[in-house]
Amino acid sequence: MIINLFDDSAWITLRPLTFTRPVADLRIGILTIAEKWNKYSDNVAGYRTAPYLSAKYPESSNADTYINSAVCPDASLYDAVSSMNAGEVLMKDGLVIAYKPGNSQYLTLADVSQLKPVQFTSSFTRIVFPEDIFKFNDAELRKDFELLTKGRSSAALSGTNTVLGDHIFIEEGVEAECSTFNTLNGPIYLGENAQVWEGCHIRGSFALCGNSQIKMGSKIYGQTTIGPFSRVGGEINNAVIWGYSSKGHEGYLGNAVMGQWCNIGADSNNSNLKNNYAEVKLWDYPTETFRKTGLQFCGLIMADHAKCGINTMFNTGTVVGVSANVFGAGYPRNFIPDFAWGGAHGFEAYSLEKMFETTEKVYERRNIDFNQVEKDILTEVFELTRRYRHF
Repeated sequence: MIINLFDDSAWITLRPLTFTRPVADLRIGILTIAEKWNKYSDNVAGYRTAPYLSAKYPESSNADTYINSAVCPDASLYDAVSSMNAGEVLMKDGLVIAYKPGNSQYLTLADVSQLKPVQFTSSFTRIVFPEDIFKFNDAELRKDFELLTKGRSSAALSGTNTVLGDHIFIEEGVEAECSTFNTLNGPIYLGENAQVWEGCHIRGSFALCGNSQIKMGSKIYGQTTIGPFSRVGGEINNAVIWGYSSKGHEGYLGNAVMGQWCNIGADSNNSNLKNNYAEVKLWDYPTETFRKTGLQFCGLIMADHAKCGINTMFNTGTVVGVSANVFGAGYPRNFIPDFAWGGAHGFEAYSLEKMFETTEKVYERRNIDFNQVEKDILTEVFELTRRYRHF
């Protein structure tokens, strides 16, 4: 089975997180959604997404199966998809989960009514809004833990650590000393070459992906994922950091999502609970207004390349757009548009030229080329988000 993961309306409602990527490239649990499907199918999935993203996320030209990129797999769902016949579409409650076009190789989502419907009756995780990332992270982390560790033996953990329970898996190259790991409420996964510095306290469910570090004295609560090549410190609770990002100092991050190439300055905090305990609203790009989340706890949503200076205070339910740069005293607004530069005192547009200068330096530190493909994506995002910058 050769897969293309297609974006539906969730690609719009998940903004700003999806301005720079297809939905399937979102990390939830330990893996991205695409990586989850790759593990089940033993093939590298392609993407059917917005044209401006296709150079970085290409479509598989010989795919025979198309799967909704917002749907996270499990064994039951994978079996249902893999057992489909050509000319069938797998559905639940009107949602297209997957389809096999048969001879109509380039059949689009709009044309699936031509196919024979097959109903799927079991439950699954579907990502629709940004808060769904941290909301469903615990369930997906547990599933990914089983997927990655089944039939494998863990590497040894240094005897200087204290482990409660035995639901922990250590990949090769992990360094961890004089820290506590509590797995009684959920599994803990430490990825290849990850580091946990002295004096950290970590509760499951938790994943620290490959080549990332937790700095001394950090306090990490459950339902949290730190993606690859990241460095974190301070206090973190029910947050997902996708990778190549830093929250390296004291300060609180909770009920939050951080994209790639982000940096949070020292002693910065986000509120995740309103003083009146009211339902939290988040900025919604499609409606250009604030949307009820149904959540009492909801903190920070920060898109790729966004950064904030030291002592930044993010109010409950703040959305920070792609490549926003936030600094200064006081609470900035609850929606900080993409490519905004400033803070509570006011904002101006962050020019592409200046943004590219900074990003080239950031990539260079990781020995990664900030190439024309990346520049073209960010240029398109800059134009797509121009309407939100009312400065």
